[in-house]
Amino acid sequence: MSAEISIFGLFLEASVLVQLVMLTLLGLSVVSWAMIFQRSRIYQVAQTRLGKFEDKFWSGLDLNRLYQEVNSRSDVVGLEKIFQSGFKEFVKLRRVSQRDAGQALEGTRRAMRVALSREVDKLEVHLPFLATVGSTSPYIGLFGTVWGIMNAFIALGAVQQATLQMVAPGIAEALIATAMGLFAAIPAVIAYNRFSTRVEKLENAYINFADEFLSILQRQTVGDEAKES
Repeated sequence: MSAEISIFGLFLEASVLVQLVMLTLLGLSVVSWAMIFQRSRIYQVAQTRLGKFEDKFWSGLDLNRLYQEVNSRSDVVGLEKIFQSGFKEFVKLRRVSQRDAGQALEGTRRAMRVALSREVDKLEVHLPFLATVGSTSPYIGLFGTVWGIMNAFIALGAVQQATLQMVAPGIAEALIATAMGLFAAIPAVIAYNRFSTRVEKLENAYINFADEFLSILQRQTVGDEAKES
């Protein structure tokens, strides 16, 4: 408790600029932790829904029935969104040009690519902010430290006899800014690296599914053409 009081006291005694630096770092830390918890929950949900949809897709369920089931919901995201966009485009193009299977498959590929890009963009929301906090917070804290130490030595030069007791509070309050900078930066850097890896894995899973789904549609198209001939 005394440590907290002394730190708070040093904050109150610091210069206005150093106080602003500390408050800025505190605000960045609070926002970063809020984003960390939010992103962590979103990635967990995305991974869970990906696994469930893959199990359902590879269970042998009819594609038309699966599409109707997905299309009946309003919270379609991730792999379900890619499947929905691709199958919808495939059915529409096959109705328009029944004899041009290549055009239908190419249109399906484009639709899934656009949907995949949008889903990845959703997953990457707030990651640039975490990267910015992780890279800039130490420098913001260092700026506050340099400013505080400079003021401490300027005040020290104004007296005839300098003692450690006189200069220690000024240096201590300056070093708190560096500590707060690291406190804001370290979790942000760890979270950014961890989340980037999770986004990359989810993106690879989306890409693999899109390729496999397109192969299934291609085989189905070839089979339909063989029956017609």
